[in-house]
Amino acid sequence: MTTPEAPSTAPATPTAALSAAPSAATPANAPAGSAAVSRRAALGPVGLVLAGGVSVQFGGALAVKLMSRAGALGVVSLRLLVAAVVLLLVCRPRLRGHSRTDWGTVVVFGVAMAAMNGLFYQSVDRIPLGPAVTLEVLGPLALSVLASRRALNLVWAGLALAGVFLLGGGGFSGLDPLGVAFALGAGAMWAAYIIFSARTGRRFPQADGLALAMAVGAVLFLPLGIAESGTKLLDPVTIGLGAAVAVLSSVLPYTLELLALRRLPASTFAIMMSLEPALAATAGFLILHQSLAATEAIAIALVIAASMGAVRTQMGRRKPVAPEA
Repeated sequence: MTTPEAPSTAPATPTAALSAAPSAATPANAPAGSAAVSRRAALGPVGLVLAGGVSVQFGGALAVKLMSRAGALGVVSLRLLVAAVVLLLVCRPRLRGHSRTDWGTVVVFGVAMAAMNGLFYQSVDRIPLGPAVTLEVLGPLALSVLASRRALNLVWAGLALAGVFLLGGGGFSGLDPLGVAFALGAGAMWAAYIIFSARTGRRFPQADGLALAMAVGAVLFLPLGIAESGTKLLDPVTIGLGAAVAVLSSVLPYTLELLALRRLPASTFAIMMSLEPALAATAGFLILHQSLAATEAIAIALVIAASMGAVRTQMGRRKPVAPEA
């Protein structure tokens, strides 16, 4: 894979940043037979996002079990540290030849990842996994509304938002207020993650930028994990479970999402993140034995419909225009 060229200046607003995301649009003068090729190419990044979502939610369910051994901050530290080591060994990113803007992007990306993880795990330490993810996904949904350039995307965002609140039982008054605040903060950092993941993917080849950003996040968070968990982080079982959480929740999903954001507009990616509550509910049912009510099943259907609609709308935008005779 060739190294993408870095833009001369960073976009000044989230909307500008998202609109700058690379696209696999088919040229207007492409032959008619290329429509099917374009459609299959569009499904590629969609599959990457879905696979990443499944991985991260099952990793999150495993992390909930691990918190009793290492604490919320300890789990985040293990997750980031193991993920950073794996990515640095696999990618072996080049440290020379990058501009100050490149490094600034990586540092902000790393800070956003560390904050997103830290806030989310503080949240699931206080409230159930399903509501925590439901609240967290409001960040990407808000981002999709801000970045959207088509009225139809607002409809899909509204449908997903309805499903999100239905999954939360129509309200969150019965939840721990601090847990709710942590989940909302994680959602804001998730929106920042989407923006800077796209920028990092354009400035660094393959997953090099992700590896460097993960190292930044691990270095920043490790003192917090040591302060909370201390020698518990050295337990072999804890290390093994932490490594599994790191692979499922960081290495696989972040790599897949970074690759997807190179070909999938971030506004569509953000709406697809509305699938996360449904995936979290499934993971909670299978791993944490959390049952699903009828309203939760309806909510899952709504967010899936919203995500499918967003993808179909984006694929419709990529249909080639037939050349004039």
